[in-house]
Parts: sequence; structure tokens; C-alpha cells
Amino acid sequence: MLYTNLNHIETAADHAHIIEENENVMVICGRMGPMCIPVYEIAEELEDEYPHVKFYDMEFDNPESHVIRRLPEVRGFMGIPFTIYYKNGEVVKATSSIQSREQVTSILDKEFGEK
Repeated sequence: MLYTNLNHIETAADHAHIIEENENVMVICGRMGPMCIPVYEIAEELEDEYPHVKFYDMEFDNPESHVIRRLPEVRGFMGIPFTIYYKNGEVVKATSSIQSREQVTSILDKEFGEK
């Protein structure tokens, strides 16, 4: 379990349901480590600013996270977290490793429209 204030995805079935039922979704797949925690914190801060986006986390070491770890968009990624942006159930952007607030908001604005 990740100790964040984000909504958690625990199974592949939950993941499929969430991206199917929501237009704009950001999923951070990681651990409670120094490269991941800042990204979780940024997402927590942005939840109120981007009400049209659903923010989630998923534990990287959970066997169920294969739905993220096996995406073609993450092949070659060397660092965690893997942050996946879904629009209408499709991956529109994927990043790895630590990201700044400006990097995240730039992607959110470009892929999901400004707040």
C-alpha cells in the first residue's frame, strides 16, 4: 500500500474500470521512494486545481501493476515512478522518474485542457 492521499488502484480490474469510466486520468505507479514521493505530492496538490482529471496511484511492486509496467509506452523507462496519462481510455503521455510541478501541469494542460 502506498501512503499517499491519492485514490489507490489495487487491481488490474480496478485500473481497467477507472480508465474506462473517466475521461482524463493520471496514474502514478511507484514506491515510497525519493523519486516518487514528490510526484505524489504534486498530484495531491493539483487534485483541487484540476477537477476534470482523476488522480490515482498504484504500487509498482504489486503484481497487478503489470497493466502499467507492460505498456509499450514505458519500454525503456529506467526510473520510477511511471506516470501515465489516459484520455478516453487511451495512453496519451507517459513519463518516468521525478517530475516538477511545471512539467506535470504542462502535460495536464496539453493533454486534458487547462483548468
